[in-house]
Amino acid sequence: MKRFRKLRKDGQTRDKYANVTLNSNDFIYPYFVVEGYNKRQPIQSLHNVYRFSIDELIRDIEEVISLGVNKILLFGVIDETLKDEFGTAAYISSNLVSRAIKTIKQKFPAILVFTDVCLCGYTSHGHCGLIKNQEIDNDSTLLFLAQMSLTHAEAGADFVAPSAMMDGQVESIRKTLNNSGFQSTKILSYSAKYASGFYGPFRDAAQSKPSFGDRRSYQMDYRTTDQAIDEIAADLEEGADWVMVKPAHTYLDIICRAKSHFKDTSLVAYQVSGEYMMIKAASDAGFMEEYLAMSEALTAIKRAGADYIISYYAKKYLNHFQNKNLLS
Repeated sequence: MKRFRKLRKDGQTRDKYANVTLNSNDFIYPYFVVEGYNKRQPIQSLHNVYRFSIDELIRDIEEVISLGVNKILLFGVIDETLKDEFGTAAYISSNLVSRAIKTIKQKFPAILVFTDVCLCGYTSHGHCGLIKNQEIDNDSTLLFLAQMSLTHAEAGADFVAPSAMMDGQVESIRKTLNNSGFQSTKILSYSAKYASGFYGPFRDAAQSKPSFGDRRSYQMDYRTTDQAIDEIAADLEEGADWVMVKPAHTYLDIICRAKSHFKDTSLVAYQVSGEYMMIKAASDAGFMEEYLAMSEALTAIKRAGADYIISYYAKKYLNHFQNKNLLS
């Protein structure tokens, strides 16, 4: 009989054999930015997450930095009256996200700023690309995604992160950035982004729910595996620097496969809003212990192969587990 219990007998022993650990460098913290001043809007469907005006965003970033996080991801959220069928507010020179980038970089020049590049939060129809005959027109959308990326790069973004799942988006963005003198601006592509039922709270937070149909014609079918590898390979060939799997803790197998195929590529996984709220809502109802479940889910994402994790739990995790071992 082999004896394994001796490897787990107490906290000190478990710590000795633990070979997957999380630290502040592993996290990218997501933010929702709105117009105005002194705004810290609670999001009903995404507990303990807020929409911030730029001035309040700066205050919150100070807390993130104090926890050791040096990477943030920005989503712009605009009023419905500013949306049109082309998503114009996403790429005009004075767009909300670009103004936020400039302010952040003035205050915190060392923080890495990632920006989501998609039209869904800016179009009147809520889809990620332009509409032609009630369908998403892939190729005409590319120009606008590239222009949006360029405005973010001009404002000082370190990474642009195209999430629209349009074929050729990375190539279009890379060419535009290079031709405009922004060769050093990197691309984090949402390469393996699945059409998921776990995005609901985010669409409320970003006010980006489609007004008709769904996004299954351009986001990946969750019943597939090989397409994820093909999508990632194509994005890397087109010039992506980092790639992403989304969702995360319900797609650990995809993360593992991706890391196995692309060992030398930085892999990001997004623990999406619904995954976060599964834990949050269950813990609020008393069905599970939040800190234990949170830690287990985040550690599993890293264990599967993610180099970096986008999570609404980043601050809470670091507040409770950094330099502590509450699980022993």
